[in-house]
Amino acid sequence: MQPMDSRIEDWRTFSRPETIAAATPGDELVSLDWSDGRQSPFHFAWLRDNCACTACTHALTREQVFEIVDAPDDLRAREVAVGADGALHVEWSDGHRSAYPAGWLRAHAYDDASRNERRRAHFVQRWEASAADALGTFGWQDVMSDDAALHAWLSALARTGLTQLRDVPAEPGRVTEVARRISFVRESNFGVVFDVVSKPQPDSNAYTSINLPPHTDLPTRELQPGVQFLHCLANEARGGDSLFIDGFALADALRAQHPDDFAVLASTPFAFWNKSATSDYRCSAPLIALDARQEVIEIRHANFLRGPLDAPAAAVPSIYRAYRRFLALTREPRFRMQQRLRAGDMWAFDNRRVLHARTEFDPSTGRRHLQGCYVDRDEVLSRLRMLERVLRPASA
Repeated sequence: MQPMDSRIEDWRTFSRPETIAAATPGDELVSLDWSDGRQSPFHFAWLRDNCACTACTHALTREQVFEIVDAPDDLRAREVAVGADGALHVEWSDGHRSAYPAGWLRAHAYDDASRNERRRAHFVQRWEASAADALGTFGWQDVMSDDAALHAWLSALARTGLTQLRDVPAEPGRVTEVARRISFVRESNFGVVFDVVSKPQPDSNAYTSINLPPHTDLPTRELQPGVQFLHCLANEARGGDSLFIDGFALADALRAQHPDDFAVLASTPFAFWNKSATSDYRCSAPLIALDARQEVIEIRHANFLRGPLDAPAAAVPSIYRAYRRFLALTREPRFRMQQRLRAGDMWAFDNRRVLHARTEFDPSTGRRHLQGCYVDRDEVLSRLRMLERVLRPASA
């Protein structure tokens, strides 16, 4: 087989122990036998679509320039071989040549075993109150100075949705220093940084001293903030404990116990409004969002920001039954992890997963001041992947 054009590799490296033992072409695909006994089919269209030679991929951006519609409808593999470099080499029926490193193919294989392996590698760990001790607690100094500690923290955040930093200096502005260790801060109508204190003229229940029931922040936005940071500067007042619920665990329980109610909350748009003298944000979406595999990927809820229900009259009773059951679950002690923050503690949690709350406090008994900010989920995941490029080769 003639040598192919130079390949433009992914920004990551794909180091795997498995090698290609055999490559067998068929009418529509190439079947690979791996050294560990696994078999993976790769369809011609998929392989051609993922050719990374210099003719198909821009050398600087490493982004695709080839479009699969430009390949012949009757595209076939004229010749298939495992090269001396261990890669799969294909010469196509139109004369184009492609090569695919074994590690890259294994990392992207779409046989059932490989797909399940990738899902396990990125699993999301549900938790209840009894598992609070297993949630990650990290040192501020370590996270700020050591990339390995930063990686461990962000990995835990991605896995459980709730982590805590300890010994953060109890000084204003420190919360954004931590957030910017990840990426830029997402601004909202409450500012780049918001101060959670009792205000004489509040524009949110958060800025009062009353009990704040479990909620996600800004469900009134098309895209809720991804990760929220709350840094305790002072917590001297009586009351004001922090409370967290894994919304994914709660949704799983609802689906198991009352599947019809789960289906209602995953399909019925609820209105969320955030109105003030200077802004008016409104969004309608289900309380529970699902992905293509019907797995829970987002919780959107704040009872104090709900607008009136707009639904067919016949559906209203079943919607309220489902919503009442959802609220009842948020009150079950098994889901509610409660802890009192100390000055210097900082929570970081997935705002599109974890419901947070606060017990009522008495501002006359002492000062209570938290500072918070947001970073989008995408920024956390991007930072995590960038750290993995440096700390270890990608395997998936």
